[in-house]
Amino acid sequence: MIIKASRQTPGVQWLLASTIHSQILAYSLLIQNPELRFVDKVLNGMWQTSGGWGRIDRDDAVESMLKYADAGLGTFDMADHYGPAEDLYGIFINRVRRERPPELLENIRGLTKWVPPPVKMTSKFVRDSIDVSRKRMDVASLDMLQFHWWDYSNSGYLDALKHLTDLKEEGKIKTVALTNFDTERLQIILENEIPVVSNQVQHSIVDMRPQQKMAELCQLMGVKLITYGTVMGGLLSEKFLDTNLNIPFAGPPLNTPSLQKYKRMVDAWGGWSLFQVLLQTLNKVASKHGVSIPTVAVRYILDQQAVAGSMIGVRLGLAEHVNDTNAVFSLVLDEEDVNSIQEVTKKGKDLLRIIGDCGDEYRRA
Repeated sequence: MIIKASRQTPGVQWLLASTIHSQILAYSLLIQNPELRFVDKVLNGMWQTSGGWGRIDRDDAVESMLKYADAGLGTFDMADHYGPAEDLYGIFINRVRRERPPELLENIRGLTKWVPPPVKMTSKFVRDSIDVSRKRMDVASLDMLQFHWWDYSNSGYLDALKHLTDLKEEGKIKTVALTNFDTERLQIILENEIPVVSNQVQHSIVDMRPQQKMAELCQLMGVKLITYGTVMGGLLSEKFLDTNLNIPFAGPPLNTPSLQKYKRMVDAWGGWSLFQVLLQTLNKVASKHGVSIPTVAVRYILDQQAVAGSMIGVRLGLAEHVNDTNAVFSLVLDEEDVNSIQEVTKKGKDLLRIIGDCGDEYRRA
């Protein structure tokens, strides 16, 4: 079933999307921890609202969020430092409350991140910080709070997580999670009996570091991975197939922060020539199944150990990929597909050795 833009009323559009949403819910996180069951397998990432991807018009952005929700893609991931992301969600969720059926509202989720400076984590400081996000997002309780910490030499992250757990007990946060923590610190957190449900980490066909250490611990302890960078800011797409970025102005411009970031990952992994071999392989798999390269890239990561959901960035009001995203749920990669992809990836360098564990790219001197 393909959802197309139309002049139909929002209620009718939502009913048309119900079949797809039922399918998405079937793929939701059916895992050990029931607190994660409400999060869709594919999440709408809102880093792109923070600047660098083009001017975001507030009204257009909210309309775009409504289109994603109407198509059954109702989980939005943001952060306190993603520009107006939390404010946009607050406007959006109020539009849903007023203009959409109650059944749709029940399937909307707003996940945010808290990235504090490494100062003393008092109960008041943590509470006040979380209250800012609750106010901006206009919710009584945050669906998920994903916590980031910059400096591991400062053990204040344990204090912060204990205060966040207290807020969960008070009903101000529904689930406490992590973002960009490494395996060693995740184990310490779990040993301190802090009930985190997931860790959001960078994970793609090129960057398989989470499968080398993190996934084993997650599998053992019932923690899940939510992944970002899965389509590498758009590098894993037809747009960059058969291009040569080694020649100035010969290929598409790397004109967004995400494209520039993930091009550095390609360089560390094996360079543009090997990346082209990977794109050609993915294109063959995509053509075989009648889908796009990004769809194959996301499906491949969703099939990895401990992965509960993958992020696809949304350029709200500027570009949409609803159909590509919904195609992920029906795609099944067979053994031939997986083997052909792995034949290429095994030629790449070990990013765990070069960069370090999950999140270490943000903490290197």
